[in-house]
Amino acid sequence: MRLRFLFSLLGSAVFVANGFEAPVAFAQVKPVFQEGMAQPVPEFRENWIQHDLFVETEFDSDKDGMLDRVHVSVTRPQQTDTEGLKVPVIYQSSPYYAGIGSNSPAHMWNPRQNLGAPPPKHDTPPAIAQQSKRPRLSGEHIAEWVPRGFAVVHSSSPGTGLSQGCPTVGGPNESLAPKAVIDWLNGRAKGFTSVDGQERVEATWCTGKVGMIGTSYNGTLCLAAATTGVDGLECIVPIAPNTSYYHYYRSNGLVRHPGGYMGEDIDVLYDFIDSGYDINRKFCDCSVRDEEMLKKFDRENGDYNEFWKGRDYIHQLDRMKAALLMAHAFNDWNVMPEHSYRIYQAVQKKGLPCKIYYHQGGHGGQPPIQLLNKWFSHFLYGQKNGVLEEPKAWIVREGKRNSKPESYGDYPNPDSKMIQFKPVGDGRRTGDLRPSTEVSTQSANTEVSNKILEITDNYSFSVPQLVQADWSDHRLIYTTPKLKSGLHLSGVPRIKLKVACDRPTACLTVWLVSLPWTGSERITDDVINRGWADPANAESIWMEKPMVPGEFRTVEFDLQPDDQVLLAGEQLGLVILSSDKDFTLWPDPGTKLQFAIEECELQLPIVGGFDAYTKALNTSSEKESQGEE
Repeated sequence: MRLRFLFSLLGSAVFVANGFEAPVAFAQVKPVFQEGMAQPVPEFRENWIQHDLFVETEFDSDKDGMLDRVHVSVTRPQQTDTEGLKVPVIYQSSPYYAGIGSNSPAHMWNPRQNLGAPPPKHDTPPAIAQQSKRPRLSGEHIAEWVPRGFAVVHSSSPGTGLSQGCPTVGGPNESLAPKAVIDWLNGRAKGFTSVDGQERVEATWCTGKVGMIGTSYNGTLCLAAATTGVDGLECIVPIAPNTSYYHYYRSNGLVRHPGGYMGEDIDVLYDFIDSGYDINRKFCDCSVRDEEMLKKFDRENGDYNEFWKGRDYIHQLDRMKAALLMAHAFNDWNVMPEHSYRIYQAVQKKGLPCKIYYHQGGHGGQPPIQLLNKWFSHFLYGQKNGVLEEPKAWIVREGKRNSKPESYGDYPNPDSKMIQFKPVGDGRRTGDLRPSTEVSTQSANTEVSNKILEITDNYSFSVPQLVQADWSDHRLIYTTPKLKSGLHLSGVPRIKLKVACDRPTACLTVWLVSLPWTGSERITDDVINRGWADPANAESIWMEKPMVPGEFRTVEFDLQPDDQVLLAGEQLGLVILSSDKDFTLWPDPGTKLQFAIEECELQLPIVGGFDAYTKALNTSSEKESQGEE
């Protein structure tokens, strides 16, 4: 006789025969809500039912002639069996549950590579040992949500752990796998007790309503599932999600690595999660990693192409109908905040319910539990708790706890205005960064004459070293005067550079920094923003137009979304250089870039506009409105 396992909080088990049926007419124990939020119920804290199964998908990514099945783990209140209680689901999918591979530098790409040249090969890491047992996939979210009357479901991505198929790092099967699980929860897909058997498992205990949550790759899979438009997925909470693998591994036509993972590229991530069945790995490695990724990811030029477009979820939002609560950090230099911002903006345009939560830390960091509770209680239990009437944006201010965000009408701050600034003087020393209206009134001054400044690329100097140098021919730096009161930035800064290069292509890097440079280890100090581009891709990220020595072209690109308050005593600094030791490739030193400084420009999103800027300097201007676009 097949048995089910009932696990208590302490992990002890009680065996219940499969044929057991409690004589119930209705659930005796029900979820409890206060102010529209689900509360812990004592009876839901005991004797959870935990079991795993395999859900059949609609794809055969390993080409073995059978539809792939994915491994699923369920944890739910015992009352779903003993009292006929039906509950909604909080669901997370991941490629990480069954172990991860090596991220040794030997298994990364060597950044010592010239732009446009074939990359030096890296070693293939040792295979991840495939798990033969059937473990509970993850304990994340269980202790928080099961006592409140939710079931918690986890599943392993295709080609990882006990899930069949191939890992594809953003391929269609990564969207369709969680869709299949949601279909199973709604009675539309088949579930089985084993990976190759025919004994069925039904989700008769589920109301059919599902909310997804996850951080990083797990957050990506929330969005991936939502793009399928699957019925029953009511809401998602992606936390620091990678929404475009091009934006993760490239930037404006340039090969650029995620912060802290120098040399990582999409094939490296593939090897990092490739923990599936040994019998299928050779096929998957050949067809996905070697034939698709390594032949199409273009590590020589860094251009956008159909390979990358297929792994960019902004092109897949047509069918999305789930409500979105997006979360990210402004100082996440791994999965940068542009990933959440671009999707949040697109979903708003679709007219779907959406909110955004930002904090000032690094990678990860979920919204406060109260906001999550309202979100799930509203969309999964139908509670009228006013969550949709609350402000759209929640932002944690500097030095505050992530659980204490401040509310704003939207992000960017509705009172933010783009103000134009011009670099003035010789930035090889330290030049001035001034509002464009001030510069235009001084056009006769020799310091703003049509000067051409040249820098020489040398990756061996880090940006902090270049910022602190009194003089350098490897970078340009321009600063505002010291602030006498706080200055609030909110939005996406944009840079425009008039540049020439003595080689067909080059790295182009821009940092915004807070001065004086403190060298603090706190992530909120020193670095304000960053951006990277290939000037050869000035017209399109799809194709390069080689630079011609002595021929200037205009290069414009966005930096990262940001919202922070600079303090009195600080100066904002604009740093312009070529290769970025922490993010870009490291080409042979010697490339020369020239800048027509008078035609360069930085646009800063300032809350309160030009008036707020002049107030922060404790000065007045008769031409405040002229500083606004």
